[in-house]
Amino acid sequence: MLLKGFSSVDVGADFDSEDASSNNSLQELWPVGEIDPKKARFPCCIVWTPLPVVSWLAPYIGHVGICQEDGAVLDFAGSNLVSIDNLAYGSVARYLQLDRKKCCFPVNLAAHVCERSYKHAEAGTAISWDDALQLGMRHFQHKFYNLFTCNCYSFAANCMNRLAYNGSVKWNVLNVAALVWLHGQWVDKMSVVRSFFPFLTMTCIGILMAGWPFLIGMAAFSSLLIGWFVFAVYCTKGLVC
Repeated sequence: MLLKGFSSVDVGADFDSEDASSNNSLQELWPVGEIDPKKARFPCCIVWTPLPVVSWLAPYIGHVGICQEDGAVLDFAGSNLVSIDNLAYGSVARYLQLDRKKCCFPVNLAAHVCERSYKHAEAGTAISWDDALQLGMRHFQHKFYNLFTCNCYSFAANCMNRLAYNGSVKWNVLNVAALVWLHGQWVDKMSVVRSFFPFLTMTCIGILMAGWPFLIGMAAFSSLLIGWFVFAVYCTKGLVC
């Protein structure tokens, strides 16, 4: 008979391998468009813009969003509010395009390509880039915004954990911020100017008015701020969303 020797185990194995291969080829089906800063289109990017007042004292702090495949920006802009294509606090100054091939889009538990499939399942899985962002958006539409415990970086990290980007489900406010600052690109020279000119102006005015104690105060402010997030993220559980 034609079906002789063709067991159900073989059938299951064939389907598993087919699912895994379809997962790996999923990225090729939907090519990503070009980055176009003039049209504010940043496909599959994390984007950054400086914050008023806060970035004047600490230029490494800013507002971030994460972009869909068509380049539209999603950002957690306030309590129960995820904006679509309307980045809060101004236009994009810095961006980092992520590689979809480093994401995990499992159609079932056997189709995971990341090393921590169960952890990924707990964080929330998705079948595409935009699906992960939509799930993250729905989750944060029921969150209260707080600069110290639940902010725009929390939203970006949540989406990256759903993507299992680079095989990791341990993205948080600190490593997302570090990723953007260490590997991000400036949109243009004016973006650099508007990000650092207020900080340099405030520093010069502070030194002229208060002298070196002003710099000590700024250093203390930065140390306390970074120390808080290090403590909240790595020394406590569930304090920062």
